[in-house]
Amino acid sequence: MEPFKLAKQMIDFNKATFDNSFNAIAMLHEQMEKTQNTFLEQASWLPQEGRKALCEWVTTCRKGRENFKTVVDDSFKKVESYFANASGCNA
Repeated sequence: MEPFKLAKQMIDFNKATFDNSFNAIAMLHEQMEKTQNTFLEQASWLPQEGRKALCEWVTTCRKGRENFKTVVDDSFKKVESYFANASGCNA
């Protein structure tokens, strides 16, 4: 039973580390998005096509970040359920 407890602690630590790192990166992305919006407001010389491309890029990055988070969270759930089921068999 101890190996499963140790594995669970390692998974919890890795999940917490990932969550903290992901949140820091998400904050950085949000700050860059605000900076870009400020730039777009002040850049009257930028053509509409360029503005549209930048806005689409931000949207794509946000969706990719959200999808990545969803996939990683699902993977952590699968690993946690594996160890929960495995530890129940040996108890």
